[in-house]
Amino acid sequence: MTKLLAFDLGAESGRTVLGHFDGRQLRLEVLTRFANEPVRTLDALHWDVLRLHHNMLAGMRLCAAEHGGADGVGVDTWGVDFALLGRSGELLGNPRHYRDPHTEGVMELAFARMPRQELFRRTGIQFMRFNSLFQLLALQRDDSPLLEAARSLLFMPDLFHYFFTGEKVNEYTDASTSQMLDPAARTWAAGLLTAFGLPERIQGTLVPPGTVLGPLHRSVADATGLKGAKVVAPATHDTAAAVAAVPATGDAWAYISSGTWSLMGVEVAAPRVNDETLAANFTNEGGVGGTVRLLKNIMGLWLVQECRRTWEREGTTYSYEALMRLAEAAPPFQSVVNPNDDSFMLPADMPRALADYCRSSSQPAPSDPGATVRCALEGLALCYRWVLERLERLTGKRLETIHIVGGGCQNVLLNQLTADACGRPVVAGPVEATAIGNVLTQAVGLGVLGSVADAREVVRRSFEVRTFEPKNTDAWQAPYARFLTLVGRG
Repeated sequence: MTKLLAFDLGAESGRTVLGHFDGRQLRLEVLTRFANEPVRTLDALHWDVLRLHHNMLAGMRLCAAEHGGADGVGVDTWGVDFALLGRSGELLGNPRHYRDPHTEGVMELAFARMPRQELFRRTGIQFMRFNSLFQLLALQRDDSPLLEAARSLLFMPDLFHYFFTGEKVNEYTDASTSQMLDPAARTWAAGLLTAFGLPERIQGTLVPPGTVLGPLHRSVADATGLKGAKVVAPATHDTAAAVAAVPATGDAWAYISSGTWSLMGVEVAAPRVNDETLAANFTNEGGVGGTVRLLKNIMGLWLVQECRRTWEREGTTYSYEALMRLAEAAPPFQSVVNPNDDSFMLPADMPRALADYCRSSSQPAPSDPGATVRCALEGLALCYRWVLERLERLTGKRLETIHIVGGGCQNVLLNQLTADACGRPVVAGPVEATAIGNVLTQAVGLGVLGSVADAREVVRRSFEVRTFEPKNTDAWQAPYARFLTLVGRG
């Protein structure tokens, strides 16, 4: 039995997951769960990385005490955010949260120095104001002393691997979200940081997913009792890990990694960097097995999560199951929203933001929780259709199936709405795709499995999925026409 320990960190929580692999089937066991709560200081929003590290050490101790250790250890997280280290390897400040408002307006500053088309040609990355390049430019604009002192930049999973081993590297799949890599050469984009007056010395050695970084640092092994484990950089970007666990065959499929964000795309052999990709604001990110993830970031279930939090603050707590029942009972297509509108990025009151959006586009505002949630879910399903059509155009082929993985694949209503809106079967599962992908890319790196194809075969043998067939697709034509006008407006 091979035992592989995965730390899977999301924007709200983290987990310690132990994978038990017998050579044929994989079984996951969640050892610990812990909060990942950003900390606000005045107007800034930071990640509490030392608390996260503390919780991961606790997970290692439990693994050593109750399971006798592990063969491999690896971390996956969200993308773009990073830490800066000083000359002696010390952490310089707390890493900023991607929703921190300090990046407002910074893209316009960037495009004044390098035209949008040129920056896309050199990086192939979707423009979002929190991309790592723009975060660095925000620090530069604000005269942060961190840039002058910085000698290394580590993305979030790189930072925790550094805490585990003392090794400073940048794993490729996470680094590829930064808007600082050349997608064709799969190296740092030559001269890019210099063109923006940023220090190129902070860019480290790029390593592919599955790279064995070495043993745990002696201090970590002694503190946790986890001796003999090798630290492996898996596919450290959570979407790359989730895509590695899609139980698909062939190449006529799209994926949606569904959670707080929805990441919808396809695997391709080479990046698509052209005017059509730029116009659709798609992105070319690193995948496993030498692939590129051609995808679109969509706001995702964040809209529902924030509605729920708002109602809870107002004194009414709804379970997600209750909200889905209310949404299913609400009349369909009362109002249509574009979930990627900037007004939904960090509103103080998400239900009000959705209602204001509807009023501003001359539509009735949802007046109760069921209508509000249905409006958000239908908006997501319509956005998925918009992305699917453009993926098919960019790849020149029909995508026969949509695989939805991650926590959001448990949302039965959204799965069915997606099948109906897109006119494609939706295969939902596995739920734990990110942790599975983390574990299995570790297994490939350690030589336990030979390839990503072998890993996907393990997924098919080990985890159940559910298929949703499209129904009543004609009813979505008029709402989709309304959605297209909103995308054009935005």
